[in-house]
Amino acid sequence: MFQKPIASHEEEKKSVHDDVETVVGPSVNVEGDFASEGNIVVKGSVSGSVKTSKLLTVEKGAKIIANVNAGNAVVSGSIKGNIRVNERLELSETAQVAGDVACKILSVAPGALIHGKVVMKGIEVSIPNKENKSSLVKNKPKLAVKVVS
Repeated sequence: MFQKPIASHEEEKKSVHDDVETVVGPSVNVEGDFASEGNIVVKGSVSGSVKTSKLLTVEKGAKIIANVNAGNAVVSGSIKGNIRVNERLELSETAQVAGDVACKILSVAPGALIHGKVVMKGIEVSIPNKENKSSLVKNKPKLAVKVVS
């Protein structure tokens, strides 16, 4: 009888930000491996590795020099390292990524910079090999994009 209204993507992001567990402030510099089971917001800098099963938000001016693993990520700052996101990766117009990216859904705003390989899950690609004329490969690299400014 009563149905819960469907939240828009912007409303989802807002409610997820309300559940932030860890904030790396603008004057904070974290060195070493950084892991959390909750949402992480980086406003400062992190060197090492960053891992969360939830949302990672890298704000404008923030810097991560590390490999990143996250459930979802929104990047407005810079990351020097490989990024592996289970679901959705959003790169805003101020984002700078120097490293390989692996995700299911990728959103890139005009102006964002990527220098690396992009791999997305979801399609099957036929790759020729020497023994067979072609073989069907599942869950291997599907798309490679290199953007250089």
